[in-house]
Amino acid sequence: MKMVSVLLLLLSTLLGTPAVPSQRPSCYKRALKEHSCHTIPEGQDLRHVDDALQDHFWEGTGCEVICYCNLNELLCCPKDIFFGPKISFVIPCNSQ
Repeated sequence: MKMVSVLLLLLSTLLGTPAVPSQRPSCYKRALKEHSCHTIPEGQDLRHVDDALQDHFWEGTGCEVICYCNLNELLCCPKDIFFGPKISFVIPCNSQ
C-alpha cells in the first residue's frame, strides 16, 4: 500500500510541473486603441513585412517578432511560432 501511495505522489508531482520549461516567448495581443491597421502611427515601432502580406508587421528593430493586425488589435508572436519553422526562414526581413 505504501508503494502505491509513493507512486501516486510521484505521478502527481511529475504531471503537475512541465518536464522541460519552455524557453520560447509566447504570443501576446496589443490594442491599437483609437487606431486601425491602416492608420498605425509612426511611433508604434512596426514595419510592413511585404506588400504580399497585408496587415503583417515586424515589431521592433529586428525580424524575430511578427504581428498580424486585425481591426484595432495586433497579435504578435515569434516568427517561428507564427509561420512555423519550415516557412519562417523564407519570409523577407526588412530591418530598416
